[in-house]
Amino acid sequence: MTAALSEPAQVRFVPRRKRPSIWVLLPVLFLVAMSLLPLLYVAMKAWEAGWREALHLLWRPFVWGLMRNTLMLMAGVTLACMVVGLALAWLLERSNLPGRRPWGVVLCLPFAVPSFVSSFTWVSLSSDFEGLGGAILVMALSKYPLVFLPVAATLRNLDTSLEESARTLGYSRWGVFRKITLPLLWPSMLGGALLIALHMLVEFGALSILGLQTFTTAIYQQFELEFSNANAAMLSAVLLALCLLMLWLELRVRGKARHVRIGQGVARRGQPVRLRGWMPLAQLFCLGLAILGSGIPLAMLGYWLSVGSSAAFPVAAISKALLTSLSVSLGGAGFCVLLALPVSFLVVRYKGRLAIWAERLPYLLHALPGLVIALTLVVFSLHYVPALYQTTALLLLAYALLFLPLAQAPVRTALNKASPTLEEAARTLGASSFAAFCRVTLPIIFPALAAAFALVFLDAMKELTATLLLSPTGMTTLATEVWAHTANVEFAAAAPYAALLIVVSGLPVYLLTTRMYLNKA
Repeated sequence: MTAALSEPAQVRFVPRRKRPSIWVLLPVLFLVAMSLLPLLYVAMKAWEAGWREALHLLWRPFVWGLMRNTLMLMAGVTLACMVVGLALAWLLERSNLPGRRPWGVVLCLPFAVPSFVSSFTWVSLSSDFEGLGGAILVMALSKYPLVFLPVAATLRNLDTSLEESARTLGYSRWGVFRKITLPLLWPSMLGGALLIALHMLVEFGALSILGLQTFTTAIYQQFELEFSNANAAMLSAVLLALCLLMLWLELRVRGKARHVRIGQGVARRGQPVRLRGWMPLAQLFCLGLAILGSGIPLAMLGYWLSVGSSAAFPVAAISKALLTSLSVSLGGAGFCVLLALPVSFLVVRYKGRLAIWAERLPYLLHALPGLVIALTLVVFSLHYVPALYQTTALLLLAYALLFLPLAQAPVRTALNKASPTLEEAARTLGASSFAAFCRVTLPIIFPALAAAFALVFLDAMKELTATLLLSPTGMTTLATEVWAHTANVEFAAAAPYAALLIVVSGLPVYLLTTRMYLNKA
């Protein structure tokens, strides 16, 4: 509240009572209709099967085994990431650990390695990493930055006077951390943990390589190997229920989050805690995490890359996969941004039920595995629009449904800051509504559009499940080639594709984390 009072007052725009233009309504209605398809498909298949058949399909030891694996994986990875992320954030933000900025960059590098690429490098090192234990280890090493980054940001901007006041009242450092600091970090830490749990719920490629069966891998097998839509739909219903439960928990946590005075309310940074005799152990902790998180995957990838290049290096096939990945990722990012713009415009400038549905449905789909969305689009295209089946257009639509929230958030934020009175002034000078938007508002929100495009592009480059099911016959991408060669235990053949994937998707991540830590106050 202190920060809010210190900022200049902003005039909120109250939209006039009129309907949005057709160029806003048509894309929004199209998106809402497409977003409802996965939910309707699962409900329809469950209804067609009936209660008895549904119970017969779900009440089996196989399904309970999937449930056990999924929940144990989710719990193990989430807890491990919470412990590692919290400890690492405290070391880099509150201790006198030397080289905190370089450590912050290095320890964020697992973001640059797709989880299925990391899994392939660990499995190529030893088959002992297959199964539940190996999956928890590999996925925790890949996902801990999702807890570390928000907790570190909270610690960096936290008002240290609260902790100093507790110290003057006689609390020990551990007491201050447990009574004051940890409750303030809890919303950020639990928010990242819930995001990791959702990722574990929908992960496919990495778990297939690690040989762990969960709901997502079983759904793919039911459709791809047994062509059983009923079984796949029933498993999808259970997965959807788990996703909805996790989303409900996320909303509950967000609603109960405690807000404190941060940012502009902080007068100075607290004195770093001296590690003294714990310093060697802290350095070993960071070094070991760096080696396990990114060092071993990159080293194994380099090994297999050298072995593969000495035997065979299919330049034509690699170039084709790279160009295809770039083209579909660029196309998917562009299509996603084109949909995000009218949706965000409707949400910001107009109010109503359509705006609410258009804003929330994409976030619900983001919690579903790409496999369920792809399966829905396959059935829809085969039954109603056969010409779309196995076309690039259908794949781009899947990318838009999967990644729209990544584009929607920055575009909506930028539109909130773009005053509509400027457009009204342009209209009074004779410009049409569309011309006024293009000339006035579009230049203001263009950086947000570019950021949204980059975010969707990076995720589309690493997307696997929807691409496997929806890509046209003969089309290969870097991600699908890594998965195909790894499934055939051809680690050397997969290495060039994995290396290119890391280079393309990892450079922006490296630049982002470098800028964040070098510009740290």
